[in-house]
Amino acid sequence: MTSTYTSYRLISQDIGKSLERVSKQPDVARETEYYRAKIGDVKSIDDFMADTRLYNYALKAHGLEDMAYAKAFIRKVLTEGTTDKNAFANKLSDSRYADFAKSLDFAGLGAAATSVDAAKSGIITKYTRQTLEQEAGDDNNGVRLALYFERKAPTIKSGLDFLADDALAQVFRTAYNLPDEFAAADVEKQAALIEKTIKIKDLQDPEKVGKLLERFTIMWEMQNPSTTYDPLAVFGSSSGYGISPDLLISINSLKLGGK
Repeated sequence: MTSTYTSYRLISQDIGKSLERVSKQPDVARETEYYRAKIGDVKSIDDFMADTRLYNYALKAHGLEDMAYAKAFIRKVLTEGTTDKNAFANKLSDSRYADFAKSLDFAGLGAAATSVDAAKSGIITKYTRQTLEQEAGDDNNGVRLALYFERKAPTIKSGLDFLADDALAQVFRTAYNLPDEFAAADVEKQAALIEKTIKIKDLQDPEKVGKLLERFTIMWEMQNPSTTYDPLAVFGSSSGYGISPDLLISINSLKLGGK
């Protein structure tokens, strides 16, 4: 069996070629072509949510496909946008929702929201990358974690950013051989240890990120010597990560529905 590090490097060292391969897969190409052809016709949130294929494509692009059922929740994210610091998406610890609202900025751009690159090529690029990572996880979840960390590393600004993302937190715990119980410690103490262990500014350096991920993949192999790990434990059934209890409470406080 190919090691976690080798599998990760085979994908990462020529990420452009890896993404191109995924984009040419029949199912990916078909859904992408539909999205490219139809998204420009969408002029409102109602239009967007009425087209299930567009809706599901954009959600998957942001790792949110498991939230497709929560239409009232997603509608609120899009309706309020991200400009106001008190907007719904900005209050959620999970940054994927703010990213989603920025990609489809109906709140700020109105009918022109789908005419900008972020809503067209931007979402297509995100969809292809998400698919690549998910497929890697089907074989080895350690590879998926490494690819995900590599993608997110430049956006990490503090130890708290690690803790707000279950997948990033697991990469840290695994790389430094910390027990799962560490996650139950005081949040501020966890964040302080992360910042003491890792220089956050180093996450802007691809070479240093690569060394950290080499450490992570080696430790992953040591902790998962066979395929007995559960590939859904961190990421949920297919999205970026599982649905937290506080998010479920937020969803339940909204009247489900929408188009």
